[in-house]
Amino acid sequence: MRLSGLFALVAAALLSACNAPRQAQPVVDPPGPPRAAPSSAPLPEGAGCSGAVNRYKAVVENDLSMGHVNQSVYSQIQAEISDAASACAAGQDARAISLVRASKARHGYPGG
Repeated sequence: MRLSGLFALVAAALLSACNAPRQAQPVVDPPGPPRAAPSSAPLPEGAGCSGAVNRYKAVVENDLSMGHVNQSVYSQIQAEISDAASACAAGQDARAISLVRASKARHGYPGG
């Protein structure tokens, strides 16, 4: 077989592959942050700084259990929550809420 005949055979094989029916490709979720799983437990209730501190703590603990936050970040947030809880216990409601909001903003939680 001459080189031109071999070339024509390869070209015909490649072109016929272009017309072959394609199999459906599976749909894959787009990359991005993991989706939050619905929690079966309700968030703690309460007004003022104690409610804000307890709700934030519950959300962060849930995120740790779901693998959305690693242990070192969780420990940092827990220290920030502890500071906010101390301020709240001392009657410094505005400071405690401010500490919770700052922590949420720093770590990408809504409501910061």
